[in-house]
Amino acid sequence: MNTAKHDNDFPENGFFAHNVAHFARALRRAGVPVGPDRVLDALRALEATGISKRDDFYWTLAALFLNRREHFDVFDQAFNLFWRNRELLERLPPTSPDQQPDENIDDNVPALRVAEALGLVRESPLLKETESDETGTAASQAEQLRRKDFDSMSNAELTQAKQLIAGLRLPIAKIRTRRLLPSSHGRFIDMRTTLRSSLRGNADVIPLARRSFQKRHPPLVVLCDVSGSMSRYSRMFLHFLHAVTNDRDRVHTFVFGTRLFNITRHLRHRDVDIALGEVSRAVSDWSGGTRIGATIAEFNLRWSRRVLGQNAVVLLISDGLDRDGGAGLGKSMERLRKSCRQLIWLNPLLRFDGFEPLATGVRIMLPHVDAFLPAHNVDSLAELATALKRAHQAPFRPIS
Repeated sequence: MNTAKHDNDFPENGFFAHNVAHFARALRRAGVPVGPDRVLDALRALEATGISKRDDFYWTLAALFLNRREHFDVFDQAFNLFWRNRELLERLPPTSPDQQPDENIDDNVPALRVAEALGLVRESPLLKETESDETGTAASQAEQLRRKDFDSMSNAELTQAKQLIAGLRLPIAKIRTRRLLPSSHGRFIDMRTTLRSSLRGNADVIPLARRSFQKRHPPLVVLCDVSGSMSRYSRMFLHFLHAVTNDRDRVHTFVFGTRLFNITRHLRHRDVDIALGEVSRAVSDWSGGTRIGATIAEFNLRWSRRVLGQNAVVLLISDGLDRDGGAGLGKSMERLRKSCRQLIWLNPLLRFDGFEPLATGVRIMLPHVDAFLPAHNVDSLAELATALKRAHQAPFRPIS
């Protein structure tokens, strides 16, 4: 391509490159994964194509910044808002709690999210402190937030949802282990302790020392998909897993895309921002592809004997869309199921009423799970405690 005729179209003062980088940061805040490498590629491409035609400029950035169909709506809204088409703001849903929302507010969520990312609208708190006459309205707003899909939330709503998730707990009862501990009312007599205590004096009556089974929280092992199709959901799940990890012991968390990463140590930090920052630096394939079969096989080989003991329950968080077409997935899932007490699959796609297991990965995985549950809003995460309680009360499965 001859680039000479476009030399006069591309600014040389550096401000245009700064604007492109700022546009990419706004897309990231709005949920579109755009890395620095794509920004550099976009600047090189714009030097070749020029910026004299708006359509060429639009499609050059779209070709380099987007890799998923669902991101086109957000990109289109961001492009129009950022590059001087501000009349789009008139079609945004109201941001004040006193205004009435539009009936089609879900259709405007990408525009609102982008406008908030660009700083064009002021984010107002969804749940405001009210007097006694407004208590019912605030409670209704909180209930709506708990039932709303993570993918359709604005930035302000996501912030409120994270605060609700931070308060969630999993009240899992302790279960009996094989280890015996001293107990005054235990059913087993500790002969060694009894004989030792009898040697200390010449008492006519020797008290019997007793022991009983120790009770502990069973291990909870989480395998979370962080691929591109799960990006917005997985980030909210990590907030939930941080709250669970800091509330109880023996929680082991792994994330996977094309590779498996153990992030248990990072989530133990009390500050959620620091913890998730360390996770972001440790995981190198956010919002990429998914190799479910290969990553579960790696978990079975390297980690299952270490963490899947003493009635462990496994939470698998994924949409089941496997890049490898299910290669080796059935064998890996069978091994994982036989290594734990219960295997619970959380899938955001279950939010759709007409969901059918059409994808190859979903059909292969379904026969090997004990529970198949939705995980797309705050309420679905809160209901997870009931499923885990049933899992620990269930008897062991015979290995067939």
